[in-house]
Parts: sequence; structure tokens; C-alpha cells
Amino acid sequence: MASTTANQQATVQPAAPGPMKRIILIVLIALIAAGAAAAGTWFFMSRREPAPAPAQSAAAAAAPLAIPVFFPLEPMTVNLQSDDGQQHYLRIGLTLKLNDPKVQQQLTDHMPEIRSRVLLALSNKHPDDLAPLDGKRALAAELKTLIEQPTDKGAAPVNVEDVLFTEFVVQ
Repeated sequence: MASTTANQQATVQPAAPGPMKRIILIVLIALIAAGAAAAGTWFFMSRREPAPAPAQSAAAAAAPLAIPVFFPLEPMTVNLQSDDGQQHYLRIGLTLKLNDPKVQQQLTDHMPEIRSRVLLALSNKHPDDLAPLDGKRALAAELKTLIEQPTDKGAAPVNVEDVLFTEFVVQ
């Protein structure tokens, strides 16, 4: 009987240490990577906005948001171009949205020139061009560009934030 147990012990070989070490190493690396990913996610998700420094909050409270200046222009009536032989008129009221009250004074000082530019541009339009909403938006953009042009040679252009229609009648 002794010989049979010796044969059995001789045939049973222990597992090779190489593959088991590799499996343990791979599992360990996977656990470390998963832990690092979880920690990074927790860190970035739980991060709060830093409180502003006292000097920043005092400066922010002292500087209120700029309130826009609305500068209404007198309503204008112009003849429109017509291909059908009928007379078409446009009665338009405009209000300019400005960021700086100084710009309002510049525009007031040069109002005859600005009104002339606007009237010339409007009198060159067709009623069909002004009827759709896109036509009105394009007109507002064109008028903004005309009004922003410098009135004096070498002067800087004025900054108009938006051109708003307060009256728009095509007849």
C-alpha cells in the first residue's frame, strides 16, 4: 500500500506559480483602477463652487449690471418702391437700445444725418421685402449698421446694441 500512495503523491503536481501570480496581479490592478475611477468621480461630483473672496463680492455688489438706455426716434413715413404702379407707404417708429448714455448724446447731436441715412435706406425698399418676419429682421440689422457708421471723418463708430421697431405699418 505504501507504494501506491507514493505513486499518487508523485503524480499530483502543485499548480505552477506563474499563472496564479499573473491572475492575482491582473485582479489587483483592476481593483486599483476601479477604486481610482470611483474616487475621481466622487471628487469631481462632490466639488462645490469656491466661495468668492470678500473683495470680489464687495466689488460685484458695488458694480451693478449696466442698464440699457432706450433712445426713441421720431416716427418716419416714407414712400416705398413699387413695381405695380401703386403708391406704397411705410410708417415706422424706431427705438435704439444703447449701452452707454454718451452714445445717446452723440446720436442726438447728429440726428439729421442719421435720419437722412435711415430715410434713404427705407425709401429704397419694396413692400414685399418688408412683409415677412425675416425681411423685418434684415431691415433692423441694416439700420443698425447704418446708424453705427461714424458721422465725422476719423471718428469711431457708435455702438448700437439693437434696433427695435415700435411702429411698423406698410400701406
